[in-house]
Amino acid sequence: MSASAVLAAAGGNTPSIPAPHIEYGQLSPMLVVFGAAVAGILVEAFVPRRLRYWTQVSLALVALVGAFVAVVVLAVQGHGAPLDLLAMESVALDGPALFLQGVILLVAAVTVLTYAERKLEPKAGGEPADAFAAQAAATPGGEQERAAVRAGFTTTEVFPLTMFAVGGMLLFPAANDLLTMFVALEVFSLPLYLLCALARRRRLLSQEAAVKYFLLGAFASAFFLFGTALLYGYAGSVKLGDIADVISGKAMTTPAQLSSTQSDVLLLMGLAMLAVGLLFKVGAVPFHSWTPDVYQGAPTPVTGFMASATKVAAFGAFLRLFYVAFPGLRLDWRPVLWGVAILTMVVGAVLAVTQQDVKRLLAYSSIAHAGFILTGVIAVNKQGLSSVLFYLAAYSFVTLGAFAVVTLVRDSKGEATHLSSWAGLGRRSPLVAAVFALFLLAFAGIPLTSGFTGKFAVFQAAAAGGATPLVIVGVLSSAVAAFFYIRVIVLMFFSDPKPGGPTVAIPSAFTATAIGVGVLVTLGLGLLPQYFLDLASKASLFAY
Repeated sequence: MSASAVLAAAGGNTPSIPAPHIEYGQLSPMLVVFGAAVAGILVEAFVPRRLRYWTQVSLALVALVGAFVAVVVLAVQGHGAPLDLLAMESVALDGPALFLQGVILLVAAVTVLTYAERKLEPKAGGEPADAFAAQAAATPGGEQERAAVRAGFTTTEVFPLTMFAVGGMLLFPAANDLLTMFVALEVFSLPLYLLCALARRRRLLSQEAAVKYFLLGAFASAFFLFGTALLYGYAGSVKLGDIADVISGKAMTTPAQLSSTQSDVLLLMGLAMLAVGLLFKVGAVPFHSWTPDVYQGAPTPVTGFMASATKVAAFGAFLRLFYVAFPGLRLDWRPVLWGVAILTMVVGAVLAVTQQDVKRLLAYSSIAHAGFILTGVIAVNKQGLSSVLFYLAAYSFVTLGAFAVVTLVRDSKGEATHLSSWAGLGRRSPLVAAVFALFLLAFAGIPLTSGFTGKFAVFQAAAAGGATPLVIVGVLSSAVAAFFYIRVIVLMFFSDPKPGGPTVAIPSAFTATAIGVGVLVTLGLGLLPQYFLDLASKASLFAY
């Protein structure tokens, strides 16, 4: 039977399933990044080993810069207005999405620079070495690994893996329905699980961190997917705007929906499960237990990437979910987020005081900052949204810079992350110690740094939204956090260096540039924040 006869038998001359309409130009930032990720896989398959490193670094940087230019062009053309829904209304192109995508791309570009560093590790087999395992599939300490080290192998697969993760992060805060959001969550999570296991030094600790992250992340993803199913059962749709309309009573309901919406059990259980999945990703208490172990065990460049870009993407999705789909339930979810924010700030600040490892200290600092950002989310107003956007941009570059500095302090075993090794660092290398002190002061929220501007903005928004007690807890937690930041500064500048202690390695232009960008953003957003605050304010309108 011919095709026309089949169509005629089906009752018409047109296919029953319309072809999807995809706005490729407006989706270009994500398409460029995913295209580069696929190209990176082909590079691993066809390019000679000796050429892969520079090919992958160049490909990743060109793609990230190109995607960022595409974001800027879209913003200049006015696509950030709260009107654009793309890819059959599954992706939103609005101010928050473009702002967060721009931040993620810049963070990723700086991350690639830290990945590309090959002057800190001793040469392996006469070849420069990076922070990643010579051969990821080899048993740690086995003959196959030693042979790979002698041969000077490098795991350049980290670059396409990172590009896949970046692509998922770009989609996550722009997703306009729960299934797209879940797909984006998995696309950026799975590469991160692998990247955490690829440390050149302390490989068993690195693999343990990856297994913990994978197992707990799988549970969090299951919660998110189960919550999606429950909300679909309640509203009959996975689109955020449709869910909001059903909750508010604006939507036309079918007889099946009338029975499901008579009770709020499905709605509240679905919302709770979605919140668990997202709170895990941002590292909020009580879903934070993976953070210190994973941050400590993962390769430090990967830790910096996770601590910055993942938080930006996860909080972007968090904002979209609660501000677009569930504004009508704010009386239900705000008290819960109050408790989560208070616990997150207090636990993060108090437990950080007891840490003796720099990476674990920064991990608990990250947990505390998740609580500070949640105070802006709880404000539920435009000022709260814009303050969270600014805070995420400021925090990301401070975090990247701090972890880049951690890679420089080394002993015979690699990075010297125990705090005792940092004693007297200010006398051994005053410039490195001063830069790290600047980042710590920004974490503490000291004036004239980006950290102060960000905290002031979210606390002011929370107070305007009626959450003054939460602001008081945040200020007290900041005071506790300032103690352990200043303790590290005192240790570096007012303690005697240990004889035969660790040295400060001289980095290549890659890591130096990454640290320099962190310093410039930290000072720029602290001294001249108004332009970026206005930019965040203009971007604080969601499409739905």
